[in-house]
Amino acid sequence: MAFKQLKLWFDADLANLLADKLMEQGVALDKSSFVQTVAGKVDDLELKDRVEWIADALKAHLSSDYPTAISQLIKILGPENEKETGMFKEYYWVMPIAKYVEKYGLMDFDLSMNAVQEITKRNTGEYTIRPYLETYPERTLKIMETWSVDKNKHVRRLSSEGVRPRLPWATKLDIFIKDPAPILPILENLKDDTSKYVQTSVANCINDILKDNPETAKALVAAWAPNATKERKWIIKHALRNLVKAKDVWALGIIK
Repeated sequence: MAFKQLKLWFDADLANLLADKLMEQGVALDKSSFVQTVAGKVDDLELKDRVEWIADALKAHLSSDYPTAISQLIKILGPENEKETGMFKEYYWVMPIAKYVEKYGLMDFDLSMNAVQEITKRNTGEYTIRPYLETYPERTLKIMETWSVDKNKHVRRLSSEGVRPRLPWATKLDIFIKDPAPILPILENLKDDTSKYVQTSVANCINDILKDNPETAKALVAAWAPNATKERKWIIKHALRNLVKAKDVWALGIIK
């Protein structure tokens, strides 16, 4: 993927790519109609709306039976991303599939949770998971807690990134702004994760909690600080970066 503004990759060429991938898997798809639908509007849209428009075009051209359609989409995902980078380079084309699950999968919880798990191994499910957390908070959190001990670093990272109360470019999760306690077991499972990718997510999640529930976040960090591993020390330092910059006495004492 050559350097080009990200939104410009979501165009008629991407529609062709998705159509070809689906047809290679034996999906009966009106490729011409699908590509024309995407091309008819996408150039006038910004990134998020382009992704959503392509997802809507998938909805209009695939089977109206969600289990059938999502199984077809999962089959085209290809090999898992083994790196911590590449979700927006090699796997940018997965984003409309993630949006499809976000918009159209709420009534098929189990199938959609499996789809989110597979999607995040290539791109990310951090936005897709949020309406499920709002609609089925206990069920979704239970699954995300199992994800926090998954062998795949992308899945573990999703377990913390997806529950961030103030994830950038996403709707706020008011349920966790009001009370972050339900997400703390996930963070506990990840506090010594060896993946820097995961560590960054955990730190950012704690940083989010600090904004609305500082005492909860400080209590968590204070409990983690004694005898901390090098991974945990990095998480704590990154989580407290704004307080350290502000010369907060408590934060400076924690990271000394």
